[in-house]
Amino acid sequence: MKIITPFLIAILLLSLSGCQQALGSGDLKNVGLLIEDTINDQGWGTKGYKGLLQVKNEFNNKVFYREEVKSKEQVLEAVREFQKDNVNLVFGHGKLYAPLFMDIKSEFPDMHFVSFNGKVSGKGITSVHFDSYAMGYFAGVVSGAMTKSGQVGMIAAFPWQPEATGFREGANVYNPDVETNISFVQDWSDTDKAIEIFNDMDEKGVDVYYPAGDGYTVPVIEKVKEKGAYAIGFISNMSDLGEQTVLTSTVQHVDKLYVKIAQKHNDGKLSTGNIHYDFQEGVISLAPFSSAVPEDIQQQISSLVDEYKETGKLPSP
Repeated sequence: MKIITPFLIAILLLSLSGCQQALGSGDLKNVGLLIEDTINDQGWGTKGYKGLLQVKNEFNNKVFYREEVKSKEQVLEAVREFQKDNVNLVFGHGKLYAPLFMDIKSEFPDMHFVSFNGKVSGKGITSVHFDSYAMGYFAGVVSGAMTKSGQVGMIAAFPWQPEATGFREGANVYNPDVETNISFVQDWSDTDKAIEIFNDMDEKGVDVYYPAGDGYTVPVIEKVKEKGAYAIGFISNMSDLGEQTVLTSTVQHVDKLYVKIAQKHNDGKLSTGNIHYDFQEGVISLAPFSSAVPEDIQQQISSLVDEYKETGKLPSP
C-alpha cells in the first residue's frame, strides 16, 4: 500500500492550479485510488494521480493508491487494505473497474466506489463518463483545417472510443474531401503497434495525427515531429513536445473532476449510477492553439467550441 507523503505532495501540486483551502468535515473520510498501469505514464494514469493529490490538498485528508491493479483478486486485496485505512471513497481509474466494483461492492457497504466510462447500477457505486465524442470531433476539425495532403489520421486504442466517430465527422467540417484514416491499437500502451500504424499512415501521406491513447501518445508525437508533420495531443496539453508540431490538445481536466466528485461525496450528494461530463462542465477543453494554426482558423474553431458549450450542438460537416 502506498501513502502519499507531504514532500511528494508539495512537489506534484506545483503543476496543479486553482488550489484552495481545506473544505472542512463532511461525509468524506480518506480516499483510495486504483490504477491499471502506472502513475508515471504521463497520460491517463498520471492524470488520476494528480486528481488524487488535488483531493488531498482540498480536503486535508489521507489518500492512498495502488498501481497495476487489474484483476478482481487484486482489487479485493487493495480495497481491504483501504478499509483498514478508513477509506470511504474509492476511485478505480478506468473502465476496467466498473464490473469489478459491481462484483465486490456489497462486501463494503460503508464505501462508495467510482469508476470511469463503464456501466454500473445499484447502491454505493458511480461511473463517471467523459463525453469524449466532442473531443474527437474538434480534433477532427483542427486536422481537416490544417492538412495539406488531404490525409488525416487517428491512432485510437479501441473501436468503442467515441472520439473515433467524432474525429471522422469533424474532419469534414472544413473540407468534405478529406480522407480520414483511423486504426486501432487494441491496447492503451502498445507503443510498438502504435508506431507500426503511424508508419503505415505516413506512407499514405497523412500529415496530421491524433494519437488517442495513453502510453503511446507521446512516442507517436515524437515520430510526428521527426517527420515534420502535425499532431493533436490527447488527455493533457502536450505543447511542450513541440509548439510547431502540436497544434492543440484535447484535454480532460481529471484533477477538477476528482475534486467535484469528492465534494459531492462530502456533501452527501454523490449520485449513484452513471453521470456524464463534457465541455459544458469545464472538465474537457481544447488547449491553446499553436502559432502554426492561422489566426482565422483559431477564431473559427474557438467560436465552434463556444457555440457547443452554449447549445450542446455540434455543427454538421
